[in-house]
Amino acid sequence: MDLDTNGTGHLLGISAFARRVGLAPSALRFYDDCGVLRPARVDPTTGYRFYRPDQDIRARLLRSLRAAGLPLAEVTVVLDGDEGEARAVLERHRNTVRDRTRTADATIEAVLRSLSGDGARVDSGARGESGAGAEPGAGAVTLVRLGGVELASALRQVVPAVGHDPEHPELGCVLVEIDDGEVRLVATDRYRLSTRVLRPVAAVEGPARRLLLTAGSLPGIGAWAARCAAVTIEAGPDGATLHETAGAASRELPVSTALFPAYREMLSALSAPRHRLIVDRPALLDTVNGRGETPAIVLRLGENEVAVSLPDHSRATTLPAVRHGEGPLRIGFDPAVLAPALEASVGPDVLLEIATVTEPVVVRSADQGSFTTLVMPISLDTASVRPTPADASH
Repeated sequence: MDLDTNGTGHLLGISAFARRVGLAPSALRFYDDCGVLRPARVDPTTGYRFYRPDQDIRARLLRSLRAAGLPLAEVTVVLDGDEGEARAVLERHRNTVRDRTRTADATIEAVLRSLSGDGARVDSGARGESGAGAEPGAGAVTLVRLGGVELASALRQVVPAVGHDPEHPELGCVLVEIDDGEVRLVATDRYRLSTRVLRPVAAVEGPARRLLLTAGSLPGIGAWAARCAAVTIEAGPDGATLHETAGAASRELPVSTALFPAYREMLSALSAPRHRLIVDRPALLDTVNGRGETPAIVLRLGENEVAVSLPDHSRATTLPAVRHGEGPLRIGFDPAVLAPALEASVGPDVLLEIATVTEPVVVRSADQGSFTTLVMPISLDTASVRPTPADASH
């Protein structure tokens, strides 16, 4: 059922249109990249997106379908397919949701019955290790206030990307950059790179700062932060501390003096994507994990589908997808690298942006535009080895 209209009227900037329809600007950019909700006009000089007021009909329905958990590949069927196809998709999804709800309800009921009466919980709020020093040359103190849950979520997403090579201790750290009214967390093991941007709940006080935190104790620090409404990072020449903003509790942050790779240079060198693939994230994750112990899997991009298999074409599973890009594409991944990137993403769908089969693939979602992961593909001619590390030299 085609919901695109030909109405005219004054155009709205992306922020104004986002407020009008209840979608984040990052989600609108994602839906533009996916071809699901194109702006009426894009300024050729600034790249700013503009929307017609009557596009809110499609945008609001898109938002509602996403809130109902409908995968993006099926959302396009409802928005652009005929009525029979739309009804079939919606009925099938409603049955799936009902089945999941019954399963979840039974699981929760069983766990509630098994809980002891004293309500004991596992305490994961261990203190972090002592830091090795803050960034040299910064005499003033920097203070930045963040939501506790938001910081915990960011740590949960980026920490899995840290490396474990004793010859490169800097890769076993998370970089925290405080600058320009935002806090950016970065981690890489040279096979993938994860970044998450947080917006402070108050203005940053003090100079811009870079902290390199050893990752070992960060999950415990994140669990502690999640129990705080807000936390404050205090960083100075003698180290860094995470304080509970409304209380007296604090955790020392484990600061390292190692030198983190120049990741911004790698990001700026990325080629423009030639192929975009939108697919159900849990389905793709289950399919990748379901290939078993294997050093390589292959994604074959078709017109409206993606086939996941072993390099010899065996154990193939085909998933519906939304694909933008010309011609067939066959790209290989190490499942031990791709699966954690899919696991750390948020929302029912994932977008893979592919330039070539030898360059890093960008993995992101509409539900959290502030989190991005780069994953290195592997050469299918040498599928028994890990992917070539990304060049992020010091």
